[in-house]
Parts: sequence; structure tokens; C-alpha cells
Amino acid sequence: MYLIDGNNVIGQRVGWHRDKPGSRRRLMQELTRLAAAKKLRLTVVFDGAPDQQFPDGSSYRGVRIFYSRLGSDADTRIIEMVEAERNRKNLVVVTSDGRLAARVAVCGVRVMRSGEFRRMLDETIAATSEEEPSVKDDDFDEWLRYFGVDESEDENGSKTPDT
Repeated sequence: MYLIDGNNVIGQRVGWHRDKPGSRRRLMQELTRLAAAKKLRLTVVFDGAPDQQFPDGSSYRGVRIFYSRLGSDADTRIIEMVEAERNRKNLVVVTSDGRLAARVAVCGVRVMRSGEFRRMLDETIAATSEEEPSVKDDDFDEWLRYFGVDESEDENGSKTPDT
């Protein structure tokens, strides 16, 4: 399982820090693609208040989401989660925070730098994007003709007036 310091991974993208809710959502989308493609268990912890779309402790397409507790930070929450984990040998903490990395390493947990994780994430997204079929406009028009759909008809089969 990967336990991810979300703000550290967000910090690897230029400009993402300017839109905290948007960057959290973009990261969540990327994490879900990674989890699906590599069959990984991912948990992400963010600093700050929970996002209404992703409440604390929720799961989104196989990715668990947590936030720092009120008056605390994500690093403290990650340490709590590491200390509570029984199977630490299969746990990887993703962070660029040296203090957090040293603290969890003492617990026998492997540490991956956020930049290294970001590269793994980017490579997986690039590879899965190549696998996704794309439909070109010419292909789409051909399929419409094949299935007998006239582009000048609306969804009820009525001709739409030319404007």
C-alpha cells in the first residue's frame, strides 16, 4: 500500500498550489488511474479541511482519502496511520519531507520521494492514455452514417432547420 503526502505530490506540479481544491481533484483523478492500471492500494492524506466532494475517510474509485486533523498537519496523520499499520513491510510512504521520511523509516516503512512518485504517476498516465481509443471526427462521421444517423436530425429523428 502507498500512503501519500498529497500536498508534497501536488507541489511537484508547477502552478498547482494556486488552486488547492482543483489540484486535489486533479491528483485524485491521476491516482485513480494509477491504482487501476497498476492494481495498487493507494491512500492519500492532504493538509487542511476536507473537500466536500471527498470527505475524510472516504474512498474514490479505490483511493482512500484523509485530511489533517483540526490544528494539526498531514505529516502527523501519516505518522499515526503508519504506527497503526500492522503490515508495515508492504507500506510505502510517499513524501519529500525529510523529518517525516526519517520518522516513518524508523518504523520500518519504505519511503519514496514525491518526485519519484510523480514520475511513476506520469509514466502510467502516459501509457494508459496511449491505450485509450480515440475517435477522430472522420471516424465519428463514418459511424454515424453506418448506423443510419443523419447529422441534420435531432434525437427524435426530426430534421433540424438550417440556420
